[in-house]
Amino acid sequence: MASFPTQTATTRVLPFPTQTATTRRTSPTRSQALSDPEPVSGEHSSKMVTRTIAKEMEKLRRREARERKEMANRQVGSQKAVSVILRREATKAVIDKSRKKGPINSKKLLPQTLLEALHERVTALRWESALKIFELLREQLWYRPNPGVYIKLIVMLGKCKQPGKAHDLFQAMVDEGCVLDCESYTALLSAYSRSGLLDKAFSLLEEMKSTPGCEPDVQTYSILIKSCLQVFAFDKVHILLSDMANYGIKPNTVTYNTLIDAYGKARKFSEMESTLVEMLGDRRCQPDVWTMNSTLRAFGNIGQIETMEKCYDKFQAAGIQPNVQTFNILLDSYGKVQDYKKMSAVMEYMQKYHYSWTIVTYNIVIDAFGKAGDLKQMEYLFRLMRSERIKPSCVTLCSLVRAYAHAGKPEKIGGVLRFVENSDVLLDSVFFNCLVDAYGRLGCLAEMKGVLEMMQEKGCEPDIITYRTMIKVYSFKGMDSHAKELIQLLPTVKRPPFKRDKPDF
Repeated sequence: MASFPTQTATTRVLPFPTQTATTRRTSPTRSQALSDPEPVSGEHSSKMVTRTIAKEMEKLRRREARERKEMANRQVGSQKAVSVILRREATKAVIDKSRKKGPINSKKLLPQTLLEALHERVTALRWESALKIFELLREQLWYRPNPGVYIKLIVMLGKCKQPGKAHDLFQAMVDEGCVLDCESYTALLSAYSRSGLLDKAFSLLEEMKSTPGCEPDVQTYSILIKSCLQVFAFDKVHILLSDMANYGIKPNTVTYNTLIDAYGKARKFSEMESTLVEMLGDRRCQPDVWTMNSTLRAFGNIGQIETMEKCYDKFQAAGIQPNVQTFNILLDSYGKVQDYKKMSAVMEYMQKYHYSWTIVTYNIVIDAFGKAGDLKQMEYLFRLMRSERIKPSCVTLCSLVRAYAHAGKPEKIGGVLRFVENSDVLLDSVFFNCLVDAYGRLGCLAEMKGVLEMMQEKGCEPDIITYRTMIKVYSFKGMDSHAKELIQLLPTVKRPPFKRDKPDF
């Protein structure tokens, strides 16, 4: 991918001074000096040259320091200008022209300031702010269209599920005369496929095939294959793989890893095995740690621990070293089969060889010990997590609530809620549904009903799972009137999304 062009402050390098630039008023002329040189001792001459060089170097240092300071001041001024202009855009207010330094000229901002601000917002996926800065950039007198900047913005919009904005930016790129290539088309195709617009993505793929200089490459196909696999469109994946073969495009390691991971999650083990064999037969694509992790996860999720361990040994024998994600997969797999001895062995290994625990690691072990009823160990890990300054998530809190509910300790759930009140953890319907289920199991019906008020205070609407859980509890307790009241609300409530993105689960 193209990168943002940046402007760096260069230091002026001057030639080493060989003679002084000034001459004493009493010194002879150049012709006199050449015809009748004044005899000077070698030691005295050396001292004069040394002093002269020192003076010149001091002048250079002062000049460079002054230039650096001026550049820093211009950058600070430009950054303040960008900030003020963005505030103006956000509030639609007119900039106060009575400022001491006069009105801001928004068309003469420093390139480095704008590009750094743009890069910062693109990295943080703050797409609205990024587009405002890009419009400001296009207003500058020094602006020239740069395909790399457009591509980064289109990729960002794809990640933010803004395919319409990505298309508009792609069209603006065309209107400004940027030369289109495979990378620019692939960025837009990625934006379509990430939002599930597979028809548009396939249509764009056909357009790329017929556009000279923009023919799809292995990255284009890999992105589209991944999007198809996420919606289990395996038939489309086979079409894409055949298409690649027809055009002589060989899969790379990313393509193979994507296929192995998807087949493993779908429990299509024969396809996963054949893909792995094909990968091993391709000398250009050697398995890596992602290949190992996908394979281990596939067998660990279905409880085939022995097969998982054999694969782990084979990958290690091939020279592939594990990473933190590998150990997280092992911990999760052992936790599902309640093999806490092997879990402890993995934890000790990570500590011995200084593998830093992530939020995923903590969530896995907290959930495992919670399900085992070992509340003491679970609470110790939760305190350790906070001492390591790793912020708990909804996944962490759900594990605590479920464990306390199974242990019959409603007062401990109250402690979790007090922690929530004193923290900035972003709560979602999954946590509140877990809370409803926990209070229902404990028979705390007043507290269960109070969860609805908590959801309203937090701006989180109940979904169909919330009401069905409450209906089940009311029906079990013989409270038919309460159950019927909620049943009447079911057609009006929203259903949870088919896929929940939990990066820390």
